[in-house]
Amino acid sequence: MHIPLNRFDEYIDDTMPKRGLAYFRKGKVHEPEETGPGKYKAVVEGTETYTVKLVIANGTVTEHLCSCPYDMGPVCKHVAAVLFHLQQDTPGMKKKPARTGTSDVKKPSKRKTVAERIDEALDSIGHEELQQFVREQATVNIPFRNILLASFAGHGSDESKGSFVTQLQSILRSAKDRTGFISWSTSNRVAEAVSELLRVAQKHLDSHNYPGVISICTAIMEQMVAALQYSDDSDGSIGNCIHTACDMLFSIAESAPQENIRKLLLDYCLKAVHKKLYSGWDWHVSMLRMAAQLAVTDKEIEDLTRELDGEKGSDYTGEETQDIMFGLIARTKGMKAAEAYLETHLVNPKLRRRAIQLAMERSEFSKAASLARDGIEYDRKDRPGLVDDWYDWLLKIAQAQGDREAILQYARKLFIENFRPAQDYYAILKQQVEPEMWVRYAENLVAEIAGDKKYWHSRDLIAAICIREGWVDRLLQLVSESPDLHTISQYESVLAEKHSAPLVALYADAVAEYLVNHIGRNHYQHACRYLRRMVKLGGRGKTNELILALRSKYPQRKALMEELDKV
Repeated sequence: MHIPLNRFDEYIDDTMPKRGLAYFRKGKVHEPEETGPGKYKAVVEGTETYTVKLVIANGTVTEHLCSCPYDMGPVCKHVAAVLFHLQQDTPGMKKKPARTGTSDVKKPSKRKTVAERIDEALDSIGHEELQQFVREQATVNIPFRNILLASFAGHGSDESKGSFVTQLQSILRSAKDRTGFISWSTSNRVAEAVSELLRVAQKHLDSHNYPGVISICTAIMEQMVAALQYSDDSDGSIGNCIHTACDMLFSIAESAPQENIRKLLLDYCLKAVHKKLYSGWDWHVSMLRMAAQLAVTDKEIEDLTRELDGEKGSDYTGEETQDIMFGLIARTKGMKAAEAYLETHLVNPKLRRRAIQLAMERSEFSKAASLARDGIEYDRKDRPGLVDDWYDWLLKIAQAQGDREAILQYARKLFIENFRPAQDYYAILKQQVEPEMWVRYAENLVAEIAGDKKYWHSRDLIAAICIREGWVDRLLQLVSESPDLHTISQYESVLAEKHSAPLVALYADAVAEYLVNHIGRNHYQHACRYLRRMVKLGGRGKTNELILALRSKYPQRKALMEELDKV
């Protein structure tokens, strides 16, 4: 993809110029080094340090490559940052002395910072003039008005919460389409506006203005939970706002607040539970859990117990409710009463885990193992996912007792059969086997996995062993046996250093195969991601050959031709 240097931002994804400009302005681009006629190399500091290589001819970028893993578009933010740096030197593009080290990072601009310019403006205008400006902006700029009112609202009065509700309803109303629905893209804008209120709430939290936090956060939770019924929140942006608001309320509950704040928050939690404001959502359980932290008097505990006893929700809600009850009993009546409650509710996996943990803390390993085995039998039929959890507890018990035979038995079983490991079972096996016997043990493990067809994830298990043992050649052979795009990319980082050329060849065949049966721009963009990976692996020549072959084979696929132009 050829890109004019002085207009490169017009040719790439909208977000990349902004991110690249931010990197450039922060001085993250080291002085580019001219390594040959029109060839440049620069180091960019990001999450890690990445190297960018460019070829520029007649003011046009004809080749660009970055060592970062980005492959979603033709240009990453690191390349964009270097291009912003080089734009300073156009049209001359003179070679600059190479400098190294963090102290050599070029300062991109001597202009005043935004903060300095704002300070100068504030110093130069009078109080009345500033007030008039704020009034005018608050009249025409709704987001500004919302932040102004939220930042300087009263401390926790009913009117204060009402004003936040009004602001939130205004935000939601402006986001709805003609049918009253909030689309995915618009829901993100809603979340951005709500996030401004959350930032104000965080300032109140930092300054211990807890009534202000409660007013803002409860208003957000109520209005946003209601909005989920008519919004596309598939990316969770609105839900995240609710989680953040709820977390702030938890922060207050955990801070041993003063009596008036404790009572204010507890009353809200009980009211929210009783009126089922968040029924069907995790936040309903959050209100119960928060109330259990805040309840102190006999009357409060009685009211909360009544609400807990009245819960008839899903398995999740019921299990969480029983767990909350256990904690409440332990806090108010002591562990003896709490353990009696445990013994009658062991079908609840959360409480069974608590019972096992208590037995282990007391070195009652026989009791702990019995509880785990009972769990295996109870959950084997209807909740097989929990069975691995109970086997993991048996492993922990064996580890606590130093029982080598049992450790090997359970760790081997869990390594092979549990695809959501709670511990590093492979490392546990390796610790228990004598070093001189380990290679044979690992080979037998591979043979067992490969020979039993019931292990649907056998390839990934064998690949994991190859990676742990450094068997890179065997890993390449394994990938070559199932050379789809996902499999190749999954193990690319391990294979790239030693086997970059075979990886490029595998990618080329897989891309060609993928495009036989996949039509449409989304599929073409997906395929071009892997073409860019081929280039990053040093396969520009092979990539160009494949692009030519694809142009020849699919000339009628206009969208594919356009995406290939961007590689």
